[in-house]
Amino acid sequence: MKQEFDLLIVGGGPIGIACGLEAKKKGLNYVIIEKGPIVNSLFNYPINMQFFSSSEKLEIDEIPFISKEAKPKRNEALEYYRRIVTSNQLNIKLFEKVIQVEKNQNFKITTDKSNYSAHNLIIATGFYDLPNRINVPGEELPKVSHYYKDPHFYASQKLAIVGASNSAIDAALECWRKGAEVTLIIRGPEVGQRVKYWVRPDIINRINEGSIKAYYNAEITEIKVGEIIVNTPKGDVVLQNDFVLALTGYRPNFKFLEDLGIELSTDHKRLPTYNPDTMESNVEGLYLAGVICGGMETHKWFIENSRIHAPIIIDAILKKQKEE
Repeated sequence: MKQEFDLLIVGGGPIGIACGLEAKKKGLNYVIIEKGPIVNSLFNYPINMQFFSSSEKLEIDEIPFISKEAKPKRNEALEYYRRIVTSNQLNIKLFEKVIQVEKNQNFKITTDKSNYSAHNLIIATGFYDLPNRINVPGEELPKVSHYYKDPHFYASQKLAIVGASNSAIDAALECWRKGAEVTLIIRGPEVGQRVKYWVRPDIINRINEGSIKAYYNAEITEIKVGEIIVNTPKGDVVLQNDFVLALTGYRPNFKFLEDLGIELSTDHKRLPTYNPDTMESNVEGLYLAGVICGGMETHKWFIENSRIHAPIIIDAILKKQKEE
């Protein structure tokens, strides 16, 4: 049986939850569809991850976020957002994946569990599901991963980490401290400038003292079962290797956006089209919220600066309703 709503929100992350809270507060009949658990992306973050933002900047709907330190950790964020969902009795469907969206007078949404109809649609899906591949032979080997979870797994192993951003640097330090032999493969000339300011000196000191090996202006050109080949300014280097963590970032599901009819810029940024005053895309009644708005510029939008999308969108929907 088809369920009908004023608003359907795709994505149960912090911004999707913020949209749901705002919709409930303003009396809209809504539902949130999330393909995994509550805040699925945060759940899949490294187990010991600490946010760059302070807890008050991660708050939604002015609900206080109390953490042990100024900058909360993953487990604290999971508890915060879970409690918001449960205490506010948000209408959220978990472990339900959107399969197809069609637009006639309303949006017809088909999931792997049900069918829905909605007058308005918000896409708040983030970008953590599709890694940027390094596209080299051997990337499909089981020793290669684009996601990092727990440093214990790599204890006493020869670990190569590709990347120079927060995720790569955090993994390098954690795994080294658990006894891994860590080598960083960095495409640029230095550790990323956007690495957390209290972490960057730590990794630079570990590299300078030789505890962690780093190759700059370098790229992996092939991955084999027991070794990797790295192209460096001094030529190719063959390194003995047990595991590779390719932490080279992630990207939105552009095909999903295009299938919805959303226009994307033709340059490498792949920016979706939307009105910043309402967050409505070029498809009438379809709104964008959160980091999805940045296309490939995934460093431009965070929880702290995109949580305002929720009231902007709900106000725009209500204004339209009054005009109809």
